[in-house]
Amino acid sequence: MLVTTTDGFEGRRIVAYKGLVGGDAILGANMFRDLFAGLRDMIGGRSGSYEKVLRAAKTEALEDMLASARERGANAVVGVDLDYETVQIQDGGSMLMVSASGTAVVIE
Repeated sequence: MLVTTTDGFEGRRIVAYKGLVGGDAILGANMFRDLFAGLRDMIGGRSGSYEKVLRAAKTEALEDMLASARERGANAVVGVDLDYETVQIQDGGSMLMVSASGTAVVIE
């Protein structure tokens, strides 16, 4: 399935619009990731463990969106947008949320 953030594919014609599709993923980050990310925040640098969780959440959200597009009979998704949020939970921890949305289409 073809996926793009633009409104179409060069050289390909959209022949049918199947509607808005989306997918969401919320993944927990354990207390050790939170601890090491807090240290990284103080001293600087990248947090590899959070980056892995973020990539996994993005992959899951996109896969959910594509499954929804397939169910509607689409062979492509245009106008894809990814949104990222951190959700705070009661015990002081956090979870990472990724939402993917786009328009399911049929292209020639």
